[in-house]
Amino acid sequence: MRLVFAGTPEPAVPSLRALLDSPRHEVVAVVTRPDAPAGRGRKLVRSPVGALADEHGIEVLTPAKAGEPEFLDRLRELAPDACPVVAYGALLPQRTLDLPPQGWVNLHFSLLPAWRGAAPVQAAIRAGDEITGASTFRIVKELDAGPVFGVVTEKIEPTDTAGALLERLSHSGARLLVSTMDGIEDGAIEAVPQPPDGVSYAPKVTVEDAKVTFTDPAHAVDRLIRAVTPEPGAWTEFRGERLKLGAVTVLDEDPLPPGELRVERKRVVAGTATQPVRLGEVQAQGKKRMAATDWARGTRIDQGERLS
Repeated sequence: MRLVFAGTPEPAVPSLRALLDSPRHEVVAVVTRPDAPAGRGRKLVRSPVGALADEHGIEVLTPAKAGEPEFLDRLRELAPDACPVVAYGALLPQRTLDLPPQGWVNLHFSLLPAWRGAAPVQAAIRAGDEITGASTFRIVKELDAGPVFGVVTEKIEPTDTAGALLERLSHSGARLLVSTMDGIEDGAIEAVPQPPDGVSYAPKVTVEDAKVTFTDPAHAVDRLIRAVTPEPGAWTEFRGERLKLGAVTVLDEDPLPPGELRVERKRVVAGTATQPVRLGEVQAQGKKRMAATDWARGTRIDQGERLS
């Protein structure tokens, strides 16, 4: 089939690469978000999907809005049979959805109807789900509510961060997306409506959402930190300044008051509403990331001081 692929960040790259490697499909163009400023110099940088398309000499379309007349005109000229989508990051109006005969087929990193929205992987980890996965579905106007073509499942490991889990899903999801496009071309699969029960939502995670509150139970502290790693990154406050937090380990030990720090020779422990946790890496304001023990030695923490 003739395909126009839509996607933007790094997790979408394996899917584009898999479609480019498929002997059955031709990617005639890529749609991605406009170049964005990055780095100290704030220079405009191509998205990861756009950069891969450039490497392969594929036309890159970067409309500010996916309903722009110029974009729609070009899409008609390209005449794709279908438009696979992975984390494109912008709304697709109905007039855009109606153009390809086989529609826009989205790869979403959850087992729909669970965790519709922008941050399904983060939501699954924070909720303590043991199993997640990826789904391919036909895009409709309602958010992530279209009929499903196929799914793949993935176990959530106890130490998984959102970054590690999304990395695995981006590759298993890429294989699912290619097999979905194959099935659509063959007429071998049909999209099945999502069940009305079990719908949940996963909105975008903000920096404020990533603040760790040590009055929560230890398991909630651990899940939140893993859910927001690497982006936007977990943090708390110490002595009125922001302190970024890496992964923690829940300890089967006597409790400490929530947030209270206990500095030992080989570890730094913080209290929660239940068991204490051992801090991994931390990053103080204006400092490099370091082991919590190194930070504690340099900071000279007094007995009874707490993370807020």
